[in-house]
Amino acid sequence: MAQPKTIYRRDYTPTPYLVDQVNLTFLLGEDVTRVQSKMQMRPNPNAPTNGANPAVLLNGSKDTKLVGVKVGGKDVPSSQYRVEPKLLTIEGVPAGEFELEIEVEIKPQENTALEGLYKSSGNFCTQCEAEGFRNITYFYDRPDVMAKYTTRIEADAKTYPVLLSNGNLIDSGSLDGDRHYAVWEDPFKKPCYLFALVAGNLAVHEDMFTTMSGREVVLRIFVEQKNLARVGFAMESLKKSMKWDEEVFGLEYDLDLFNIVAVDDFNMGAMENKSLNIFNSRLVLASSDTATDMDYSRIEGVVGHEYFHNWTGNRVTCRDWFQLTLKEGLTVFRDQEFSSDMNSRPVKRIEDVMRLRTAQFSEDAGPMAHPIRPDSYIKMDNFYTLTVYEKGAEIIRMYHTLLGKEGFRKGMDLYFERHDGQAVQCDDFLAAMADANSTDLSGIARWYGQAGTPTLTVSTSYNPSARTFTIHAAQATPPTNGQPNKVPVLIPFAVGLLGKDGHEIPLKLQGGERDLGTTAVLRLEHDEQTFTFTDVPEQPVPSLLRNFSAPVKLDYQGQTEADLVFLLAHDTDPFNRWEAGQRLAKNLLLKLYAAAMDTSKGASLEERVQSAGGVTSGFADAFKAVLTDKGLDGMFIAFATTLPASSELVDMIPNADPLVLHEVRKYVVKELAARLRPELEAILKATDSKPGEEYVFNAAEASRRALKNKALGYLAALGDAQITADVLRRFREAGNMTDKVAALASLADMEGEERETAMSEFYESWRDEPLVLLKWLALQAGSNAPGNLRQIKALLDHPAFNITNPNACYSVFLGFTRSAVNFHASDGSGYEFLGDSVLKVDKINRQVASRIAGAFTTWKQYDAERQTMMKAQLQRIVEAEGLSENVFEIVSKSLQEC
Repeated sequence: MAQPKTIYRRDYTPTPYLVDQVNLTFLLGEDVTRVQSKMQMRPNPNAPTNGANPAVLLNGSKDTKLVGVKVGGKDVPSSQYRVEPKLLTIEGVPAGEFELEIEVEIKPQENTALEGLYKSSGNFCTQCEAEGFRNITYFYDRPDVMAKYTTRIEADAKTYPVLLSNGNLIDSGSLDGDRHYAVWEDPFKKPCYLFALVAGNLAVHEDMFTTMSGREVVLRIFVEQKNLARVGFAMESLKKSMKWDEEVFGLEYDLDLFNIVAVDDFNMGAMENKSLNIFNSRLVLASSDTATDMDYSRIEGVVGHEYFHNWTGNRVTCRDWFQLTLKEGLTVFRDQEFSSDMNSRPVKRIEDVMRLRTAQFSEDAGPMAHPIRPDSYIKMDNFYTLTVYEKGAEIIRMYHTLLGKEGFRKGMDLYFERHDGQAVQCDDFLAAMADANSTDLSGIARWYGQAGTPTLTVSTSYNPSARTFTIHAAQATPPTNGQPNKVPVLIPFAVGLLGKDGHEIPLKLQGGERDLGTTAVLRLEHDEQTFTFTDVPEQPVPSLLRNFSAPVKLDYQGQTEADLVFLLAHDTDPFNRWEAGQRLAKNLLLKLYAAAMDTSKGASLEERVQSAGGVTSGFADAFKAVLTDKGLDGMFIAFATTLPASSELVDMIPNADPLVLHEVRKYVVKELAARLRPELEAILKATDSKPGEEYVFNAAEASRRALKNKALGYLAALGDAQITADVLRRFREAGNMTDKVAALASLADMEGEERETAMSEFYESWRDEPLVLLKWLALQAGSNAPGNLRQIKALLDHPAFNITNPNACYSVFLGFTRSAVNFHASDGSGYEFLGDSVLKVDKINRQVASRIAGAFTTWKQYDAERQTMMKAQLQRIVEAEGLSENVFEIVSKSLQEC
């Protein structure tokens, strides 16, 4: 294939023309859809010019058929324009302002890539971010071209009774031939990636919200009729989001109508199109019988996220796609804060950091490592990454940590005051924060351009005669592709000191003029820095990086197991209390893994790990103390007794053998379950649901179920026949989907009749519920039952699986990559299956295929044999004929040497 073109941030140039107004007409048809666009254009005063009238160069698609071009109402002769697969060039346009009309034909029903206008379950819908609008018509498909849109939609009235677009409905009516029309006008300028259209046979759930200024806003959620009863929670989440944004940031919704549409086929989670959000149906639909606690939590968070984009993304948008974290990192931070206020703040923080460390840290350590503001890309779709979103949110949180709640709000207010209605850069956000607080934040700027996860190495000392405690910290970031040399960044380092009885010691820095309370936020800005606290009455136990105050790896030299046990029991910072348990677990797992790899210490893996001491009584006692602490939240206990993920451990082991690591984790889980069986059984008894108990989703009930199912998962690991039978009974008797799926997950890794029975019964019960069956597919695909690949291949022909549906692909193919036993099988069969799947899906949907291919990007972390096999699949993929640019970028970068 021809080498795809790389786009660089340094090459940004404004377009020679601006578009002030866009009038779109859609003539929706079953075979062909016609799109007519009329654009009011004028020269861009900020664009470089040599005095001549430059050509108009508009982005397009090979699947778009040009019908005609007019300038000033007159046909443009074919000699004055040129059509290429991805570009329309129009020469000889008039000087000054002019009107450009373009008519095209497209076939949405054939658009399996789901970019632009396509059909899902018989309904028309759009997805234009990042570069989907070019699949609808020729246009400046970039975020810095902002215009007002008026959209007319014409369609068959019976088949498509609902016609929606952005803004306000200003006209509608009947047409000849049993057709009808609707005209929508959006009063706000927006980039084309925020354009949206929906046409279909949809039912609507309607509600109202009164803004803080007293305006009435109509809220509507559109779904298929069969799903209408499942949108109530999403509607309540929307109203909570609107109220929260007013109370916390003073941001009021700006139109009188807000629409949400749920569709089954969607590449992403949801899209924040101005006033017409389009959602993946799995993030809207929920009922007590079909949705888990996690489903409810995700719906609340994503509904909030997309609503919050109305200001952080829509009213102020990105100058170019390199600035994506400007809107996404900021909005993820906002939805994290919203969810924290709605539920448990400590648990939400732990959940977010777990996601960061198990996935984003691996991204930082791999061939796709990039700064939160990338310097280049081939396909922008590939940079909707955990780095841009989750790490980007951590950078925003650092502003909040350094400036405090009030200082952060001052910065946000100035940001909107300066840039409302503009397409701006990350630097503009940083400048608003710094200027509003009269402080130097230049050290944060380095995070925007530097890839990788810094390691913070810390040593401490106590001087009893001087009553001082000194912290010495050094930061270093490892080389990444294209960035061999790293510079120090600004790290907010939150610390506390605990006395022998667990009390917090008041903090005062040497040379400081004020007391710092019990948590001090130190500013690390150099390669090495030293901080000394005075009036420290005794040798303290330090609590470092409280609340995970920066996205770094902490190496605290000299920290003992006794220190960790103490912090697990006494730290008043909930995150660090959880973190102490995680560090204890990591230390144990790494020690046992090293022993398991030493074949001189015993014939079996169990003999080898026992030669290293196995699961120590101190570790088991620490877990027991957490399990039996009546003062702790059940969800916190569930997280605190979850062993670190394999992906996090692999990052700490050179040339890791994933199967040995899996067996070591399995051994530890089984040992803990055996030693703590009485406590786990007591938890089950205390947290069990009463017969006929109605399902309620709230923080308290979700915590109870999380603790119960954590205990059940540990007990199931024992493989005891009586327990297995009890798990099957619980599966059958579960009165809600959370408990049913938890029991099914406990059976999924087992070999035997109970697993097959439960899987079969689950399918028969939910065969008509596609969203529920996604859980069924994922559990089977991710199973560590030996030889499970055969069953996964059979799933591809199962009625529950549809390869054109992104959700189904993610459940099966990405679910499979979470199976250490089968994906990392020693014979390479798992890698070959995934390679085949990438190539097959790439012919259908390139965005989905590139996400699946991402599973190979960590190949250098594994042992030599697996590196060879994974690299062979990458090479096979990159050499395939007709490979998409999306997949090419992922695999070609994965093959590069660091």
